[in-house]
Amino acid sequence: MPVNIEATEIRDVKIISPAKFGDHRGFFSETYNRADFEASGLNLDFCQDNHSFSAVVGTLRGLHFQIPPFVQDKLVRVTRGAILDVAVDIRQGSPSFGRWVSWVISAEAWNQILVPKGFAHGFCTIAPDTEVQYKVTAPYSRDHERGIIWNDPALAIDWPLNDVEPTLSGKDTEFPTLAESPVYFTHEPG
Repeated sequence: MPVNIEATEIRDVKIISPAKFGDHRGFFSETYNRADFEASGLNLDFCQDNHSFSAVVGTLRGLHFQIPPFVQDKLVRVTRGAILDVAVDIRQGSPSFGRWVSWVISAEAWNQILVPKGFAHGFCTIAPDTEVQYKVTAPYSRDHERGIIWNDPALAIDWPLNDVEPTLSGKDTEFPTLAESPVYFTHEPG
């Protein structure tokens, strides 16, 4: 089945649009196909699927990442509702270090975002009762989980909060800024 893979402003972050075929019964879509990804140069070995539900608009999760040996690539999609998904380049020496890219990922658009290793990841719900599903290339490890504070002033992420306080977990309020964070990733040119 055809899949469209395009680079964002930070070329390592990809937007993936799987084909969706509908008829009087509903629809069918192949949301991930290893051969299609490999043909596009994306050789990823996913090992775990995650599913989150957020009831209220303005639920913000992030900015999360895991450090070696449990670094993760993430393939994120929304099966109900919509999010603004954000990927922040935290690879020291990268031309886009400290820059971020965002994209609306929604059930209606039927798009996905690939957030590679070396990026902090977060999202904010922009529709009620939003369900997010994502594949990862390493299992969750509490001991290797790290983060960057969601409102780091140096990053100045334009979260869609409309002057409303986000709904956050306790840990998401305690992460350091990018400048305060140790260097966990370095850019590998090529």
